[in-house]
Amino acid sequence: MEKLTFCIPTLFGLEGICANELRKLGYQDVRTQDRRVFCSGTLADVPRLNYALRTGERVRIVLDEFFAGTFDAVFETVKQLPLSNFIPRDGQFPVAGHSLDSTITSVPALQRSIKKAAAENLGKAYGVSTLPETGGLYQLEFMILKDNCTLMLDTTGQGLHKRGYRANAMEAPLRETLAAAMVILSGYRGRDMLLDPFCGSGTIPIEAAMIAKNQAPGLLRHFSAESFPYVPKKLWMAAKEELRAKEFERRYPIVGADSDLSAIQLAQDNARKAGVDDTITFVKKDVSEHSFDLDYGKLVTNPPYGERMLEQEEAAAVTKKLGDMYRRLPKTWSGYVISSHEEFEGAFGRGADKKRKLYNGRLKCELFMFDKK
Repeated sequence: MEKLTFCIPTLFGLEGICANELRKLGYQDVRTQDRRVFCSGTLADVPRLNYALRTGERVRIVLDEFFAGTFDAVFETVKQLPLSNFIPRDGQFPVAGHSLDSTITSVPALQRSIKKAAAENLGKAYGVSTLPETGGLYQLEFMILKDNCTLMLDTTGQGLHKRGYRANAMEAPLRETLAAAMVILSGYRGRDMLLDPFCGSGTIPIEAAMIAKNQAPGLLRHFSAESFPYVPKKLWMAAKEELRAKEFERRYPIVGADSDLSAIQLAQDNARKAGVDDTITFVKKDVSEHSFDLDYGKLVTNPPYGERMLEQEEAAAVTKKLGDMYRRLPKTWSGYVISSHEEFEGAFGRGADKKRKLYNGRLKCELFMFDKK
């Protein structure tokens, strides 16, 4: 099969984690840039990457990388690319993208220029003056950084954080890709207990269960590239079979708790949809009520943090209770808590051993890491 280059966008701060995922999956030529990771592969990796990646946001095929200092340079390059290899005669090909630190700053103008060049390109290839665009979606994406353009074809559709198990969520949900990253950073592999005392809709426990079981996160959903004629169904079936053959069937000590009964019921329903309900114990319990005598465990959680003053005061009180509970745990337990609360460490009652800047969507957060070992 023809060699392709893939671009995997990530949330800020997750580039290295995603790159390690790719290496563990056996991919070559892995390199990172700000909020994106590249690797090489073939068409067979379109389904494999979409099904398997935990911390990537999308899977895009790189069509070309070129100088984009002028509109003419962009237009002429796109007009010459072999786009008919990727977009059929009736394909819809909308254009979206970004431009950072570049001579061309107008994204709408870039969209129009790339769209026009692509239309001329495909019209010539198919011998038509007007393209119908009545078929499947072939989303073109561009990223221009310091006058260098990466033109890509999206294969994912809805972002990879849309796993398919969370139809509904509690207020201010944690993105699934970020929850998976937190579990990975904690080093959890299913050997010790994992506790999330603010589980909400169950995202952290569910992602932890899938990691422990080595269950690919994308197997429950569909992707745009499933309609691409050059990515045959047999490749999707083969990728599913490969990934399912690597799953483990053991049970793991994972506890998700919340003081809200409706949250627990929602989390249980989501876990059933994800196929990991036999692995997680959900309990209705306030954070102050937790006590474990197990020698080893990991606290991984996303406590509430308010935006208004009263909410912030309430969040600080909850954070204090979380810190008090953590100090009651055996000294061998480690903690990983994400928060946007600026006074988190003061409310928690101690400084973090390590901190890592992350984003939950557009919300700037920090992952506070506590190591008692």
